[in-house]
Amino acid sequence: MSLRIFLVEDSLTIRVSLMDMLTDLVDACLVGVAEQQTDAIEWLSEHPDGWDVAIVDIFLKRGSGLPVLRACANRLPKQRVLVLSNYATAEMRTQALRLGADRVFDKSQDVDALIDYCRQVGLDVKLP
Repeated sequence: MSLRIFLVEDSLTIRVSLMDMLTDLVDACLVGVAEQQTDAIEWLSEHPDGWDVAIVDIFLKRGSGLPVLRACANRLPKQRVLVLSNYATAEMRTQALRLGADRVFDKSQDVDALIDYCRQVGLDVKLP
């Protein structure tokens, strides 16, 4: 069973690159994508158990990833919410974690760590 990823990212280049890496290195599949806050929140409300990992950018075409994190507050215990942002300052990390993110990754330097984290989550999902 592939790790089901919901991706909230407004950059097509980053979406394609990230999903290529995740499908090749983690055995993941993209189950949904949103470029803006309202679409992400709507997708999450319509698919409450249709994802294993949500990867959320902070700055979106319209809106912010912060309300998206709030929308994940009632997720299942096995579901993980990750922030991947160019704006991973100490303050933003604290705010994202307070809003329920499991981990915060910096786009410029933590992509390998994000892949490793997703790989571990994928192994956990496959356990009986």
